[in-house]
Amino acid sequence: MSDITLLDGGMGQELVHRAGDRPTPLWSTQVMMDKPGLVAQVHGDFFKAGATIATMNSYAIHRDRLARVGIEDQFEALQAMALREAQSARDHYGSGRVAGSIGPLGASYRPDVHPPVDIAVGLYAEVASQFKGHVDLVFCETVVSLEHTRCIIEGARSAGVPIWCSFSVDDEDGSKLRSGEAVQEAVQIAADMGVVAVLANCSAPEAIPAALVELKRSELPFGAYANGFTQITKDFLKDSPTVDALEMRRDFTPDLYADHVMDWIELGATLVGGCCEVGPAHIAEIAKRLRAAGQTIV
Repeated sequence: MSDITLLDGGMGQELVHRAGDRPTPLWSTQVMMDKPGLVAQVHGDFFKAGATIATMNSYAIHRDRLARVGIEDQFEALQAMALREAQSARDHYGSGRVAGSIGPLGASYRPDVHPPVDIAVGLYAEVASQFKGHVDLVFCETVVSLEHTRCIIEGARSAGVPIWCSFSVDDEDGSKLRSGEAVQEAVQIAADMGVVAVLANCSAPEAIPAALVELKRSELPFGAYANGFTQITKDFLKDSPTVDALEMRRDFTPDLYADHVMDWIELGATLVGGCCEVGPAHIAEIAKRLRAAGQTIV
C-alpha cells in the first residue's frame, strides 16, 4: 500500500454554491472582500472531510485580472487575505499543509491568450514571491501549453518551496494538453525544471487515465484532481467565458467520483483530490474508500 496525499476540492465553485453569487471572472476573489471567513470555512470543511492540504484561494489573484475591474492596487492585500484564510483553517483544524496556488494568466484553458515569456515569468514570480516563507508548497495549476509550463515554473521558483505542476488536458484525449501539445513533453519540461510532483487537473475524469500514463513516465510522484463539468469543448474555448457557461454533470455524485479516483490509485497515483464542482462530500467519500482499502492518508 502507498501513502496517499488527499488534496482538497474546488474552492471557486464551492464559494459560488455557498455565497449564492453568479460567477464572474473575479468571483472567488470578490467573496473574500464581501464575506470574510467564508473561504476559511470551506478550507475547514475540506480538512474535516479528510483533505491534508489547503490550497490557497489565490488562483485568480493576478494583476491582469484585477486590473480589468480597477482593483490592481489591492494585489498584495488580496494575496494576504487568501493566505490568512488558509492558515486560519489549518490552525483551527490542528494539522495539514498550505499550498499557494498560481492559476493561468489571461484565462483558464486558453493558451492563445497567455502573455509572452518576457511578461509572463515576471507576473508569475510576483505571485510566488507573496508565498515566500508562508506556504509548504506551490501549485502551478491548470497549465495548458509547453510555453505556459516553462513560464509558470520559472516564476514559481520565487516562492523558494517545492513546486507541484498540474496540467489541464483535453477532455477527449488526455494525452494532450488543451493546446494540443503532448502531455509527455510538458512533463519532461517540468521534471527538467525541478518540480517535485506532476498532476492533471480541471479536466473530465474520463480523460485522466490517459494523462496518468504520461505523468508516470517522469518517475515523480503523480496524481490528479478532475472537475465535474460537462465537457469543455473546443467551441467553449473560442470565447472568454466564465464557468457559469458550463454545467455540472448530473451524474457527478461522491460515489461516482470516488470510483474514478480509486481507479487512478490503481494506476499508481498517490496525489488525489478534486477541482471544480468537487465538494467536501466528494472528498469525504474518497477518504472513506481509502481507509477501507487500507491506504494511509498523509
